[in-house]
Amino acid sequence: MERKNIFSKTIRIENKKFHFDLMENHRGRYLRITEKSGGKSSIVIPESGLSEFREAFLQFLEETETQEE
Repeated sequence: MERKNIFSKTIRIENKKFHFDLMENHRGRYLRITEKSGGKSSIVIPESGLSEFREAFLQFLEETETQEE
């Protein structure tokens, strides 16, 4: 089975582009987040870890909002 793109979204923040791609291959679904700004780097999160990743990210956002007050 080759890679299949299920959903993609790109956002631009300052001079960086972030590509979010929900993909699927023979091992299952995963989220690939790629940053492009001169170079290119990415992280891959298996579908089984997306809830934990989301919770950690939400905690980070809450902490950031608390510090801005």
